[in-house]
Amino acid sequence: MSTSISPKRVVFIDLMRAFAVLMMVQGHTIDTFLADKYRTYDSILYNIWFTVRGFTAPIFMFSSGTVFTYLLRSYKVPFFENPRVYKGIRRFLTLVLIGYMLRYPTYTFFDFSLVTKEQWLTFFVVDALHLIGFGLLFILILSYLAEKLKVSDYIIFSIGALFFFLIFNITEQVNWLNYLPLPFAAYFFHKTGSLFPLFPWTGYVISGAILGSYLANNPDVFTKKSFSKNLFLAGFTVLVCSWIIELIEYLFFSNKTLVTDNLYVITLRIGWVLILNSLMSYLALKLKSIPEIIKWIGRHTLVVYAIHVIILYGTAWVPGLNLIFAKTMNLWMSIVSAIVMIFLMVLLVIGIEKFKNYKKNKAVFET
Repeated sequence: MSTSISPKRVVFIDLMRAFAVLMMVQGHTIDTFLADKYRTYDSILYNIWFTVRGFTAPIFMFSSGTVFTYLLRSYKVPFFENPRVYKGIRRFLTLVLIGYMLRYPTYTFFDFSLVTKEQWLTFFVVDALHLIGFGLLFILILSYLAEKLKVSDYIIFSIGALFFFLIFNITEQVNWLNYLPLPFAAYFFHKTGSLFPLFPWTGYVISGAILGSYLANNPDVFTKKSFSKNLFLAGFTVLVCSWIIELIEYLFFSNKTLVTDNLYVITLRIGWVLILNSLMSYLALKLKSIPEIIKWIGRHTLVVYAIHVIILYGTAWVPGLNLIFAKTMNLWMSIVSAIVMIFLMVLLVIGIEKFKNYKKNKAVFET
């Protein structure tokens, strides 16, 4: 007999999901249209945008891990009796498939005779959807291990996240093309052009799983101010650790051996992501109700992500706006374009929900 509970709606997670995907939309839009001459650190606006954009992917991935694990662990049943396990496997396959289809190298589907080496390289690039898909798969694997080994989720997820974070500087130095075919090597380092290889990015998804498990094990904790305060303190503590790490790295390595995703940057991102979650959870406490559009955007993050990518970059079957407007706009035009893109995505989500309600009402009427 199932002892599962129906997961409660966690308002701040809805806020985080909507915020994360809209940040991704504006980041991609501005990056596509903004001309190179405006990408200067002399501009305060560009500095702010560039800094914020560095946190967009970690926020998106952390939120994905949080939501998935919260729903998974809200079912208090053995692993293979949990319906969320099979939904998670389907989600993994769906995300990876869509990730590859968005970069499919030819419109003919099966005729690859005219596909160039550059097109193959582009096709096998590991992007956000691939990464999140595999992140969810690793969460499932770690959840199974936690159950079999009778180890706390917090311990097993922490070990998993640290694994992907700490060995990044090792995996990045290996030329995986010498050992693996391109489709597999692309998952291990950036040098094939992959934007989000498993190392260190999976660590952000699994880090979110720690919070998701905590929420599932403490169903009402997010309704208390103490939760927001504790989450803020956790984020601030991680930030302090990141500053200490930065000082150590500077003193012993003089910043010469550091790469973009060193331990300082990783902890800095995690710290700010936790603080943002704390602020969202505090805001959620102040809201008597969350606007339906926020729930809808959070519910359709995959659709919003895929459609805005198609509009901007195109596919093998549909040309994207980047063919005409890539890096041609000034800062203000790029910002306006991002606002327009967000507006279009909101309209898309509203249209989907209206269509779903129409079909539901029609089915009820016909019965």
